[in-house]
Amino acid sequence: MSGIQENQMLEFAQSVIVPIGTGKVPKEIPLTQGKVAMVDDEDFPNLICHKWYAHEAYYRKGLFYAVRSVHNPDKQIMMHHAIIGKPKSGMVTDHRDGDGLNNQRHNLRHVSPRINQQNRHAPKMYSAYPGVSRFKNGNWVSQLKINGKSKYLGTFELEKEAYTAYCDAVKELKA
Repeated sequence: MSGIQENQMLEFAQSVIVPIGTGKVPKEIPLTQGKVAMVDDEDFPNLICHKWYAHEAYYRKGLFYAVRSVHNPDKQIMMHHAIIGKPKSGMVTDHRDGDGLNNQRHNLRHVSPRINQQNRHAPKMYSAYPGVSRFKNGNWVSQLKINGKSKYLGTFELEKEAYTAYCDAVKELKA
């Protein structure tokens, strides 16, 4: 292998390890529930001195934010607001990658609610396989259309299992 190829491979490996666009490795702040928030070096000293906890968003299961309480237990400060400030009226804070625990500055921005919704990272609902789609609960459903009518084949935890059921039904029709 030539020296140029080795250098290119090394550069690629480093680009995979370091988050895109930053050139820096993020610091981690421990949260409750075994979670961590990622922040930039310059924000770490101001944030690590507080007790932060993982708070699941009420509007989407599995989406967490880093939050801390202030003197009044009913009042909270969100980590992303502690980093870039609260947005102006009519604006919201958006995490570009959809990860509420990635609080690196390059990932945070103030946007309109419309832009925030357009950047929503919803779970994959469609499959690359024919006859397979996803329920909101995360399971995969398999169905077959015969003469314009849908035939339900079952619900599965794995996408491949749903596709196997579809293939089996197609083979059975051909037999």
